[in-house]
Amino acid sequence: MRKLIIVSIVALTCVSCQSLSQRGSVSLFNGTDLSGWHVDVPKMDNDPNVKSPFIVRDGMLISLGTPGGHLITDAVYQNFRLDIEYRFAGKPGNCGVLVYASTPRALYGMFPKSLEVQMMHQNAGDFWCIVEDVTVPDMEERRGPKEKWGITEGKNRRIVNLTDGSENPVGEWNTMVIECVGNALKVWVNGDLVNHGYDCTADKGQIALQAEGSEVEFRKLHLTLIKKFSSP
Repeated sequence: MRKLIIVSIVALTCVSCQSLSQRGSVSLFNGTDLSGWHVDVPKMDNDPNVKSPFIVRDGMLISLGTPGGHLITDAVYQNFRLDIEYRFAGKPGNCGVLVYASTPRALYGMFPKSLEVQMMHQNAGDFWCIVEDVTVPDMEERRGPKEKWGITEGKNRRIVNLTDGSENPVGEWNTMVIECVGNALKVWVNGDLVNHGYDCTADKGQIALQAEGSEVEFRKLHLTLIKKFSSP
């Protein structure tokens, strides 16, 4: 049975990627339901009364923030640009987009192996290493002492972004663009280049959205296949 499930997932991924390659771009959210995604929320494992923190409301994809977990694409993606429009509608909060995601619950029994692009208010564009690693310029200045670096529990996994003041006030919509080409990635917030990493330990994977304590609204999640980074 387990082998059959793995084969089915691989087949679904191949069909999804083939369809995308034919079109060149796709909206990951259809405005109606969560087709193409699956929920991984540990508290839902053994309690049927626990509700998913990911819903569709007024044509938007909503992360309610609790219980904690992830909404993960069924398909694996490589060499792409992800255009996102999001906002914290009520109060400042925390969320993130995970790229190059693979093994579920690899960190703290919660986070899939991946590289997180932070959305936390006033920290959008930080990288968080989740059992994957990445290099940036000025590494020690932005990550701390080298001897404390790591990709697992208790290590310095945060890499601070390059800018201050790129986000709009709470309640206003923000744009985030994430480009992943090979094992490198760039991130823009409202048009500002806020981070650039390279030599990542992965070059493809699923995409995930977090439920991490705060309500976040998404009105756009659009993916386009690319072969090179956008010009500055």
